[in-house]
Amino acid sequence: MDIFLLIIGFLVALLGIIGSFLPILPGPLTSWFGLLILHFTGAVPMNWAFLGITLGIAILIWIVDYFIPAMGTKKFGGTRYGVIGTMVGLVVGLLAPIPFGIIIGPFIGAYIGEMLNEKNSGKALKAAFGSFIGFLTSSFLKFIAAIIFTGLYISIFWEYKSIFFTFS
Repeated sequence: MDIFLLIIGFLVALLGIIGSFLPILPGPLTSWFGLLILHFTGAVPMNWAFLGITLGIAILIWIVDYFIPAMGTKKFGGTRYGVIGTMVGLVVGLLAPIPFGIIIGPFIGAYIGEMLNEKNSGKALKAAFGSFIGFLTSSFLKFIAAIIFTGLYISIFWEYKSIFFTFS
């Protein structure tokens, strides 16, 4: 059962890294659940302080994630349409079979969103750039946190690996 939990926990931690770029999946929180699953194994002792601190960090990043793209858009004179366009563009960019769709999609989506609201293409381009920068900043922050949580997962596993693979 411990090996099953080890594999599931690792897959959840990896899913958290992918979730750093998907707007529907909270990356760091998902990676944290991988850590939690690892601590449910019989090989790793439950460390409530560690889990509480990492959960606090994951929740803080999750909350801040909602403000960073909006701050970037507003800083560059954008509106809510730019933020919505960024998210729609991200989904389209992920699904479209084009190179760098995950990067191009949010920018084009923000631009189209701002053009629907503001007919001035220069202002729309500036706001789209701000929305795009906010999206990149937010995604980078989530990605780094998810990578760190996955690294912690691997580190904890490595510390207790002999217990996982002891057959009696």
